[in-house]
Amino acid sequence: MIIGCGFAGLAAASELAGKPVDVTLVDRVNHHLFQPLLYQVATAGLAGPAIAAPIRHVLRNARNVTTLLADVRGVDVEQRAVRLDHDGALHYDHLIVATGATHSYFGHDDWAKFAPGLKTLDDAIEIRRRILLAFERAEREPSPGRRQAWLSFAVVGAGPTGAELAGTLAEIARNTLRDEFRLIATSDARIVLIEGGDRVLPTYPAELSAQARTQLERLGVDVRTGCRVTAIDADGVSIGALRVPARTVLWAAGVSASALGRDLGATRDAAGRVAVQEDLSIPGHPEAFVAGDLATLSFTGKNVPGNAPAAKQMGRRAARNVLRQINSRPTKPFRYRDYGSLATLGRSAAVAVVGRLKLSGRPAWLLWLCAHITFLIGFRNRFVVLMDWAFAHWTAQRYARVMLNATGRPR
Repeated sequence: MIIGCGFAGLAAASELAGKPVDVTLVDRVNHHLFQPLLYQVATAGLAGPAIAAPIRHVLRNARNVTTLLADVRGVDVEQRAVRLDHDGALHYDHLIVATGATHSYFGHDDWAKFAPGLKTLDDAIEIRRRILLAFERAEREPSPGRRQAWLSFAVVGAGPTGAELAGTLAEIARNTLRDEFRLIATSDARIVLIEGGDRVLPTYPAELSAQARTQLERLGVDVRTGCRVTAIDADGVSIGALRVPARTVLWAAGVSASALGRDLGATRDAAGRVAVQEDLSIPGHPEAFVAGDLATLSFTGKNVPGNAPAAKQMGRRAARNVLRQINSRPTKPFRYRDYGSLATLGRSAAVAVVGRLKLSGRPAWLLWLCAHITFLIGFRNRFVVLMDWAFAHWTAQRYARVMLNATGRPR
């Protein structure tokens, strides 16, 4: 049984496809999501279907894989059973748990309604609604002070997601919407990127972090590092005694592993990730494996990063170890291969680390573009995304600007 069809779960299912095993894949949604481009949906650059693929279609030729749309409510590793939302329990011989991570507000869960995070298509559509609605409300607002509050956006967290959101918001305000409003100047929009650490993109080399900050500031983003958020409400963000008025706040500051990790009976770190053994199995349960963002494992003195390449590698290794167990062979330890890190900040603005090679600006952006097109699932998605990006690059326009429930009234 595989729980979750993110990068790790899909990689495991693909590895087991066509093998002499019966696989049951369970996920709460019917699609595999290419999360690295989710911010593009949130900022109206891409439509949701362009970065998602129906799980059943992706695995249509894997006759030994059964897909179930269900919410897993619990796992009993002692009884080797998985409890689903409506259908009781399903039993397994081998288990791969790859349920990923969600937002973490560091104990301030009440902030969630004011500052949505970005993990699912639902999140992206809600963020897109808030961004576009802010400009619409500003157009109708006669008071200059309240109008500026609607034109102010705060992004909390300057990792890749936060930096990408902030840079794209600046481009939307200064380019995409520039000639479309009559009563406001969208270029007056203020985008504030707030980071608790001392630099943006803190996992990147210091020189690339500095270059990323320069590129963001060139786009018009107000970057504030070394700032800890102490409160968030409908009117903005507080950083100690400093107040940042903003009617739109977006959260990109922290993640917490899936709550399902609590059921596995293994040690977990502060973020809820399950400490796995070298072969990705749970201590005391060699038949149960954890892969992707739910797992924590050190390799060459560093924790394996929570990114898509690592998740795919873990999913494949977990699946191969299942096959080795079935064939009465010893499992192999997981070895992470670092293919580099990429983050885009806007048109022709990006940073990249590939081995010893460090790039910024247009070369990094072109590398980022090629890598993401390559790893998207399906020719159609690659073609659609490439065409949308090409058009957006030359025209600065974003046409995936549909707002659902724009009035906010119950329907």
